[in-house]
Amino acid sequence: MSDTKPQNFLQQILRQDLADKKHTKIVTRFPPEPNGYLHIGHAKSICLNFGLAQEFGGECNLRFDDTNPGKEDQEYVDAIAEDVRWLGFTWAGDIKYASSYFERFYEWAIYLINAGDAYVCHLSPDEARAYRGSLKEPGKDSPHRNRSVEENLREFEKMRAGEYDEGACVLRAKIDMASPNINMRDPILYRIRKLAHHQTGDKWCIYPTYDFAHGQEDAIEGITHSICTLEFADHRPLYEWFIEHLPVPSKPRQYEFARLELNYTVTSKRKLKQLVDDNYVDGWNDPRMPTISGMRRRGYPASAVRKFCELIGVTKAASTVDVGMLEFAVRDELNESAPRAMCVLNPLKVVLSNFEGETQTMTQPVHPNNADMGERQLPFTKELFIERDDFTEDTSLSRKKFKRLVLGEWVRLRGAYIIKADEAVKDVAGNIVEIKASLVPNTVGANPPEGINPRGVIHWVSATENVNCEVRLYDRLFNDAAPDAGDKNFLDAINPDALVIVSNAKAEKSLTNAEPGVAYQFEREGYFCLDSKYSSSEKPVFNRTIGLKDNWANNV
Repeated sequence: MSDTKPQNFLQQILRQDLADKKHTKIVTRFPPEPNGYLHIGHAKSICLNFGLAQEFGGECNLRFDDTNPGKEDQEYVDAIAEDVRWLGFTWAGDIKYASSYFERFYEWAIYLINAGDAYVCHLSPDEARAYRGSLKEPGKDSPHRNRSVEENLREFEKMRAGEYDEGACVLRAKIDMASPNINMRDPILYRIRKLAHHQTGDKWCIYPTYDFAHGQEDAIEGITHSICTLEFADHRPLYEWFIEHLPVPSKPRQYEFARLELNYTVTSKRKLKQLVDDNYVDGWNDPRMPTISGMRRRGYPASAVRKFCELIGVTKAASTVDVGMLEFAVRDELNESAPRAMCVLNPLKVVLSNFEGETQTMTQPVHPNNADMGERQLPFTKELFIERDDFTEDTSLSRKKFKRLVLGEWVRLRGAYIIKADEAVKDVAGNIVEIKASLVPNTVGANPPEGINPRGVIHWVSATENVNCEVRLYDRLFNDAAPDAGDKNFLDAINPDALVIVSNAKAEKSLTNAEPGVAYQFEREGYFCLDSKYSSSEKPVFNRTIGLKDNWANNV
């Protein structure tokens, strides 16, 4: 059967290139700079580049564009590789680095100098900006533009030898200072950075710019389709200029797609780093962060992130996607896959006056719609905990309005007995501290006797056999749909309710064996997972991955 699913423009290009025998094998790459953790926007690029390679039987490289040692770190390299693996993708061969090609880049810089296509410029940064011109005015030639090849070679060697201070000079391509595309106005190829590099150590004190390195990396690796986001469209003529003016082993071609813009979200690495550095969040993998590691710690399934990236599609038109689509994908996936459990966040003790024996065992399915997931055993004891909000003394509330436990009436405990609230015990301040209740015999898995009509079903846990835990109720980090639009200070839009900590929750005994990365549906509360950061602590911490319903829908 033929696949009738519509193809995006990149799929169409790759399919046609193979049909025309322009390429015999598709080779793509995912090329992050290791200057921070990956976020949801990168997830789209990962799924696109690796996904296209898989679809067309090709390969995708994981390559770090590590040309800026001042902002890069091995921590980011390791985190990025872990994120790609978690999303379910495998790169071709070993991890690749721009820094592995530094010697080749240097040789190619010499090649450009010898060809009269590059020169060492000693303009200060401020002078260079003034000479560059504007969108309306052409730039002016640098006074160093017409140096001889021999002088440029000597000056460039001095740069490499560390004889100049940072900012004293740069190597520039000699293209066209009057070009309407500012990127073509003699762009910088090399600058001085007297910093150690996480891969090459102290070997270099000059480093290539991204624009100079990127296309050449693609050419060295035999990349057929260099896929990047729309902001690089104006850089494509420069990408092609380098490919045409250097003796590269292959000629890749650049294609652009619209990056992922998500409302209620900030994806600027600089701003995300500020959130981390200024302690607004608990690190790059804070569950409120839009980073892939944050989503993983929060309990998002990798399959849901991939599904979201598939749902939003690939286009050339920039648009903003509702974060509710991501949350829908997560909720939809977890509804099908998450084991069920019960956890009482705000416990109120219930004492069953007519309970006989010490403990009974109630059997519940791990998932109500998937018998293959098995069953779980719940201890049922004389003393139980229910949610404090699941009880009221107000007998005037209608059954439609309050479907829980009311003084003098009945409710069913999930998978267990029907009980009746007989008395509310209060402390000296008038606060309810305990409910005295009675169970209706023979009502486990059975209809109640005539005349007994429970209002609804509530969850519970044993008061004596449970897991004492901390529950962290996470929500969207920002309460503004466009937190950093225009001249807004995105910090002003931080949602004060993005994290609520419940320190004395009681979970069912089966969660003693919970593992990080496995999300559970806590009955009537949402989806939760064990926090990997605290998985070995004496008191487990469960993060709310997402609520059962979209509580933001009416606020958009």
